[in-house]
Amino acid sequence: MLRKLHGIPGLVAALLLMVLAISGVVLSAVPAIERSAAIIPAAGEISIADLAGRVVVNYPGTEQIERSLSGEVIVYYNHDGQPGADLVNPLTGKSIRPYQPSAVLRWVKNLHRSLLLDDAGRMVAGVLAALMALICVSGLYMLARRMGGWKAILRPVAGSGSPRIHTELARFAVIGLLLSALTGSYMSAIRFGVLPEAASAEPSFPAQVSGGTPVPVSALNALKGFDANELRELVFPYPDDPGDVYSLSTTQGSGFIDQSTGELLQFQPRSAGSQFQHWMIRLHTGEGLWWLGLLLGVAALTVPVLSVSGFQIWWRRRSASLRLGESASIEAAEAVILVGSEGNSTWGFVRDLQSELNKAGMKVHCAPMNDMAKHYPQAHALFILTSTYGDGAAPSSASQFMTRLEHFQAGEGLEFAVLGFGDQQFPKFCQYALDVDAALSNKGLQRMHPATRIDRGSALQFREWGEAVSERMGIPLVLTHNPAPTVTSQFELVERVDYGVAVQAPTSILRFKPVESRRNFWQVLFLRNRSTLPSFEAGDLFGVSPPGGEAARLYSLASSASDGQLEICVRKQTHGLCSGYLHSLKPGDRVTGYIQKNPGFRPAGGARPIILVGAGAGIGPLAGFIRKNTERNPMYLYWGGRNPQSDFLYQPELGRYLTDHRLTGLNTAFSRSAEKSYVQDAIIADETALRQLIEKGAQVLVCGGREMAAGVKQVFDSILKPLCMDVDGLRAEGRYLEDVY
Repeated sequence: MLRKLHGIPGLVAALLLMVLAISGVVLSAVPAIERSAAIIPAAGEISIADLAGRVVVNYPGTEQIERSLSGEVIVYYNHDGQPGADLVNPLTGKSIRPYQPSAVLRWVKNLHRSLLLDDAGRMVAGVLAALMALICVSGLYMLARRMGGWKAILRPVAGSGSPRIHTELARFAVIGLLLSALTGSYMSAIRFGVLPEAASAEPSFPAQVSGGTPVPVSALNALKGFDANELRELVFPYPDDPGDVYSLSTTQGSGFIDQSTGELLQFQPRSAGSQFQHWMIRLHTGEGLWWLGLLLGVAALTVPVLSVSGFQIWWRRRSASLRLGESASIEAAEAVILVGSEGNSTWGFVRDLQSELNKAGMKVHCAPMNDMAKHYPQAHALFILTSTYGDGAAPSSASQFMTRLEHFQAGEGLEFAVLGFGDQQFPKFCQYALDVDAALSNKGLQRMHPATRIDRGSALQFREWGEAVSERMGIPLVLTHNPAPTVTSQFELVERVDYGVAVQAPTSILRFKPVESRRNFWQVLFLRNRSTLPSFEAGDLFGVSPPGGEAARLYSLASSASDGQLEICVRKQTHGLCSGYLHSLKPGDRVTGYIQKNPGFRPAGGARPIILVGAGAGIGPLAGFIRKNTERNPMYLYWGGRNPQSDFLYQPELGRYLTDHRLTGLNTAFSRSAEKSYVQDAIIADETALRQLIEKGAQVLVCGGREMAAGVKQVFDSILKPLCMDVDGLRAEGRYLEDVY
């Protein structure tokens, strides 16, 4: 529901909201520009009487003096029958320049207020402001839910691409956007009578005045009692009319002044409602609050980016949902399928299961695991289909599932079945699925079928699981989904750098370029200057299959597409088919492979310190992160090898990175040198500095073997103990990432 409240108004109003936002950015700069040009007397330096007297000396035909909220003083006058208006210096009363409102700004203001459509446009603008308020509030609740609660709302955001850009910008701008939306909605509601307008504070015209000889305006006692900075408007009486009066409006209220006695008549203080309405206008426009205007303008600048990134997120989700059948409501669902996925590959199996359950006459509700409801009143079957991220962790769409499960209320007769997806070459194969299965059982739910693990998307195992569930439920389920084959490309080895042979740990840095495919005329014409490298970043994965039809193996990339080549660092494993195959390659040889995104293992953006930890070939993606650190943000590398003379991987490159400050600090450890130390020892030796970096918000990225990663985790837990922190806490904040094998 929250997602609909957030997404539907945004999609409907996106273009018009961008028009209002861009015009608002222009208008937000006006108060600051006016303030910078205004001459502001010190408080108590001159009174309104002083100001008016000095103006009249220079403008004998003065009819009105007005002071804007930005501090500009404008005099309206008549000279030889011709009206005029000047900006004046309040300290001298002399002209600064003629006052002529900008026609461009007037047009932009009309565009912002009414979309150039008068009252109809004002009404549309008011509705848009209300929609923006709804988008902001629903977005805040969605952000809190994603981050794990309101207390965690300022934690670092995991992920990449449009979702991360959208979240980071929204978190930065939401207060300013919400303030603009609420104040704009209020102003529109007042204009069209939806809310009552504040009671008028205008005083009634005095029934009687002295009618005596007028005195100079500088001698009026009533005006002497007001500071010049309190002035809003002073309207002069008609010439040669002793029965007329001065009309005064200040920040405190309004009244009239007898031009002969200088007495203040019928002064009416501003009501609380009038003051509130006045402040709503100031908070929306930034008038008199130039710094707020600039902040609101910066917030408004994010609206176009938020609109585009929000549309991209919606489109991707919509594309996935279109491939699903119609999902039943939470209240009506007889079967519920909850999905945990990092790269959306699990959804193909979900579509197949949903389709078969629908064919069997069941109403099925499908949703990410993070959207688990508190109760499914009609459901008697709960299916969990989930992958595992990294070393047994939850995928992104299931990161809040365990928390939501604590509040789940199972209906009578509800049974569950958990199906995990993973790769059995990893020690914690489908570990998260097993954890979910245990958690559901501990919650008191009955198993329909034992937890089942699917290896590398096996269609056969999926079909066999469906047959077992079909027998248990007494309905036909013929599951036939077979994941679409991965799109592969050919790559040619152009360079290899070999290390570690002397210490029985042969490790090579392999650099590939894409093999140009044959193109037709139009591709040659329009794509001749475009790289054929697929899009990827350091830390993504390169899948390679050795000859013989063996399953592909994944290697972390040490380069980005912008480097113009694909680079991996591979240690030859004993009896390792794929690593042996890669080590046998010579320059000019070709391999078939594919790119798999790995957005969960990337350094956070910004200037926060980054601590990189690796051992052996795990240095590959870390070297890629350093290479891309062109902004010279603080980045520290702790790395362990065997022997500095034999397998100091990337030694020349790391030296250059230290020289040009892409790498701030380098700490190494070698297990077969005289010191016989490991990367954990290098970390312990630097624990005070590391503790200080983590206190400053540093992020830790670890890449390498599982045993090394486990040892590094123990060391960091020890380092963090004086701070009352641990690795699990950092991991929950997105500040401790692992890529282990």
